[in-house]
Amino acid sequence: MKEERLSRRRLLCGGLAAASLGHPFLLLKAQPATTTGTAATSGDRYPFTLGVASGVPRADGFVLWTRLAPDPLQGGGMGDAPVDVKWEVADDEGFRRIVAKGSAVATAGLAHSVHVEVQGLSPARWYWYRFTTGGARSPAGRTRTTPGDNDEALQQLRFAFASCQHYEQGYYAAYRDMAAQPLDFVVHLGDYIYESSRKSHQVRRHEGGIPTQLAEFRDRYALYKADAQLQAAHAAFPWLVTWDDHEVANDYTNDESPRTADPAQFLAIRAAAYQAWYEHMPVPASMRPRGPDALIYGRHRFGRMLDLLLTDGRQYRSHHVCLSGRSASPLADCADRLAPERSLFGAQQEAWLARELAAPPARWTVLAQPTLLAEADRKRGAEHGYWMDGWDGYAAARSRLLDALAEHKSRGGNTLVASGDVHAFWAADLRRGDAQQGPLVATEFVGGAITSEGPSAASVANMLSKNPQLRYGRADRRGYAIATLDARGATVDFRAVEDEKTADSPVGTMARFSVERGAPGVHAEGS
Repeated sequence: MKEERLSRRRLLCGGLAAASLGHPFLLLKAQPATTTGTAATSGDRYPFTLGVASGVPRADGFVLWTRLAPDPLQGGGMGDAPVDVKWEVADDEGFRRIVAKGSAVATAGLAHSVHVEVQGLSPARWYWYRFTTGGARSPAGRTRTTPGDNDEALQQLRFAFASCQHYEQGYYAAYRDMAAQPLDFVVHLGDYIYESSRKSHQVRRHEGGIPTQLAEFRDRYALYKADAQLQAAHAAFPWLVTWDDHEVANDYTNDESPRTADPAQFLAIRAAAYQAWYEHMPVPASMRPRGPDALIYGRHRFGRMLDLLLTDGRQYRSHHVCLSGRSASPLADCADRLAPERSLFGAQQEAWLARELAAPPARWTVLAQPTLLAEADRKRGAEHGYWMDGWDGYAAARSRLLDALAEHKSRGGNTLVASGDVHAFWAADLRRGDAQQGPLVATEFVGGAITSEGPSAASVANMLSKNPQLRYGRADRRGYAIATLDARGATVDFRAVEDEKTADSPVGTMARFSVERGAPGVHAEGS
């Protein structure tokens, strides 16, 4: 396919030919609501170019999101004035029965984004929502409340988890497929945007260089969120979101970045990146950053079926060790990586996680965290080598986490670990103590990457041969995972795109696994 730079006009006109992709939520960009008035300072330009989204579902409500951006790749185009935005929630798709409505103010300080925290609704049911401003109406989105905390009536729960969606490295056909699935919600595990570019295998290109200022991060998010297939998946289900490194800078740890030597300068970049993340995510005001800090980890309960523990693996982690330079990419080993004080989550988040795992368990616990948790000796031959930016660089912290998962299991807990980051599909047995022979405490699945290029087949084969706890690995396909939970067990499907370089590529189930309730461990069911 000939490389082509997407023009702003093509982006805003639905350049991925959304109307031909065959699913109602993929018509959102192709058929925007008719503008019958003027949207405040935006003239007669349509303001809902970035779509709509919902997130952080609760039993009585959820967060609704949109951003007014008639000129999304040039700062939004809304000027400095605040704008009133009306919102409606209905319990039918045709909006004949409005059950909640109100207005919010979109301000320039938050890029004219809107975060509405809806309350007072009924648990465990679907709702539809939309926004209006100045006579322009947004596309409609669909979302869902969770069952009540003690509701045991839920028979099955189905959700997708995804990560790593480098815009330049592929189209979002995986999201087209996701939008058509019968899901209850979606979990995004980070690398929603990429700050850096790749020179090879580009099918489309970033606008501008590496962002370091707030305006630049806003434009990068706008570029990604203008994609029709990503908008469709946001409009179809509520999302839970966390971040990894590329939302700020590759391989950053706490206040240190391989790219920026001065920690104070890097924290200013982190503050801009975190604010832009908040402005573009369906999250509540409690997650709004205060300078370079934001509290985004937490528990999300779905009746008695599921406790989902969503974590932050970047903001609090200890700095890299065992490396002679600033890059975390070379494989290394040294005594420092085993130091007991080293933490990937930070002391406060570790303590929170331990408390949550000590509480009475739901039928299932899902630990949603950024990167491969299982030990992975990656060096070829007899030598040992580990990737210091992964959990192997935080071995003592991983041991503490696996101990907590073992105690959780002893109280009847059943844990799945949903992971991202490493651009490959993995299924792994998690064992306490010895990674290969210790007692099984949980099962891990890494859901591939939406588009980001993966490691070589030789690297995957080497990891599988040296690490028998890694039960399945594949990195030649892009995609995401779907988990289905019920009272008896769990199944996880790896959904793979045939060709991420093609916007309308077919997507299918590449592998399926099952986990029995009360008996952790990977069981392959074939493709």
